Amino acid sequence: MSVACFRKTALALSDAIESAHHGKADFRVGKRIFATLGHPDENWGTLKLTAEQQTMLVEAEPDIFRPVPGGWGKQGYTNVRLARADAATMKSALAMAWGNVAPQGKAKPRAKTTTRTRKKA
Repeated sequence: MSVACFRKTALALSDAIESAHHGKADFRVGKRIFATLGHPDENWGTLKLTAEQQTMLVEAEPDIFRPVPGGWGKQGYTNVRLARADAATMKSALAMAWGNVAPQGKAKPRAKTTTRTRKKA
């Protein structure tokens, strides 16, 4: 996945905006950051996951995801190697990170569904 695709995918989430944190692009919902680009270098992104989400992703895709080294990683912050991530994996991981910081009343990202109504007989 390219930096441009990461950016586009992050900004497609409800109410997501791009800002900057320590000179690096970040993505927020409200005032809370759910993802950043450029850490530890331009080949990586970082996601704000729970420890459980991090474990799941690292075990499933160790060539794509790794805990951020040190204490931040123990809190769930997870690096993603952009060049190895496909669009579906990145969309899912970004949605998880978004959901971890979105306001409680905010609808979570999900697939569109159709609702059928019954006609009265």
